[in-house]
Amino acid sequence: MHTPLRPRPRSRFRASVSAGCCAALGAALLAGAGTATATEPGSAAAGTHGAPGAPGAHGSKVVGYFTDWGIYDREYYVKNIETSGSADRLTHINYAFGNVTGGKCALGDSWADTDKPFTAEQSVDGAADTAEQQLSGNFNQLRKLKKLHPNLKVIWSFGGWNWSGGFGEAAKDPAAFARSCHDLVENSRWADVFDGIDIDWEYPNACGLTCDTSGREAFRDVMKALRATFGKRALVTAAITADASSGGRIDAADYAGAARYVNWYNPMTYDYFGAWAATGPTAPHSPLTSYPGIPAEGYNTAATIAKLRSLGIPSSKLLLGIGFYGRGWTGVTRAKPGGTATGPAAGTYENGFEDYKVLKTKCPANGTVGGTAYAKCGSDWWSYDTPKTIKGKMRFKKAQRLGGTFFWELSGDTADGELIRAIN
Repeated sequence: MHTPLRPRPRSRFRASVSAGCCAALGAALLAGAGTATATEPGSAAAGTHGAPGAPGAHGSKVVGYFTDWGIYDREYYVKNIETSGSADRLTHINYAFGNVTGGKCALGDSWADTDKPFTAEQSVDGAADTAEQQLSGNFNQLRKLKKLHPNLKVIWSFGGWNWSGGFGEAAKDPAAFARSCHDLVENSRWADVFDGIDIDWEYPNACGLTCDTSGREAFRDVMKALRATFGKRALVTAAITADASSGGRIDAADYAGAARYVNWYNPMTYDYFGAWAATGPTAPHSPLTSYPGIPAEGYNTAATIAKLRSLGIPSSKLLLGIGFYGRGWTGVTRAKPGGTATGPAAGTYENGFEDYKVLKTKCPANGTVGGTAYAKCGSDWWSYDTPKTIKGKMRFKKAQRLGGTFFWELSGDTADGELIRAIN
C-alpha cells in the first residue's frame, strides 16, 4: 500500500442504556478527595506469564500510538517524537498498524514501514537514508530513536478499525496466526526495533466495521497462542473495547480469561459519542464520569474500568486511554451538552474529527462536563481533553491504581508536547 489509511475511527459503538455507575466516585476523585475503595480483584486472571518488560515504577507506563500514515499529509515523522520532547516522556510506542489478512500478520504499508527514504531534515539523527542501506522507512527511524532512548520500547500493533475483519480467519488457527506474527515481528531486518506485539481487534465476537462471529473464547485463544509463541519476555498487549453496557462488547469476549496472557490492556476510553449520530445529542467523546443528561449511562471511563475490574482483571493490567483529538458537530445552537446538530463539524482530515493542536486555538474550551472539556464556536460544538482535564484523569488513574496511560495519537499533540507533559 503506497497511500495512507484514512485516520482511524476508534470505538464507534452505538449507545444503549445500561446501569450507571461510578459518577460519585469520579466526582470525588476529580476533586482530589481520597482514593478508590475498590480492592484488587483476586482471580485466575491476576496471574501473569512472563516479565512485564516495562521501565518505570508501577502505574507509570505512558504508551503513545504512532501511525504509519502520519508521515503523508500530516508530515509527522518519528523525528517529531524527539523534537517535541515526547520521547523523554514515553515508556512505549505502539506502531499502527500491521494488517491481518489470510489468517496471518502482514505489513500494513511497506513503503512507510520499511522502504521510504527519509531526508536528513526528516531523520531522527540528521542523517539521510541511502540506497545502500538494508532498511529504511519508519522502522529504521524507530531504530534510531531507540538508540537515543535505550529504555524506550516499541510494540507493533495489528488490526485497528479498518483491518479487524481479518481476525475472524486468524482465530480459526490461533497457533498458525501467532507463528506468522512472530515471524514478521522478529524478521531479521528489524527484529531489534520491536519489543512485542499489540492486538487491536474491533471487536471479538461483536460488530465494528464488520461483524465477527468467532465465539466468546476466540480472543482468549488468540492471546494464549501469541504468548506461547512470543515467549515470556516479549510484550503482548491488546487494545480492547470500552463498551461497558450490559450485554455489550466487553461481555461478548472472554477478556478476563485472556488477561493472564497479556502484559496489559488498553481499554479505548474515547469515542463513546460522536457525530456518527449526526443530529446529536452533543456529548463529550471521552467522559471520565457520568453526568446529568449523558446519552447513555455506563458510557464513560469510570464505568469501563469498574466493569473490567469486576471481571477480575487486575488494575495494574489496565491503562487509562486518552484521545489527543476532539469530536464535533455543526448546526448546534446550545452551548451545553445535549444539543441538536445538523451533522459533523468540518475537520482538517476527517469531518467530525480534529487534532487538539488545532482545536486549542480554533475553538478553545469554554466548559467542562464529566471530567472532560467542550467548546462552542459559532455553530460548531467540540469536546476534547485539555492539560487541565488530563490532570484530573491522572488523579483517577492513580486512585484506581491503574498500570499507566495510553493515548491516540502522537501527531495530535502540540509541537512541544503539551498533552503528554500533562500526563507526566
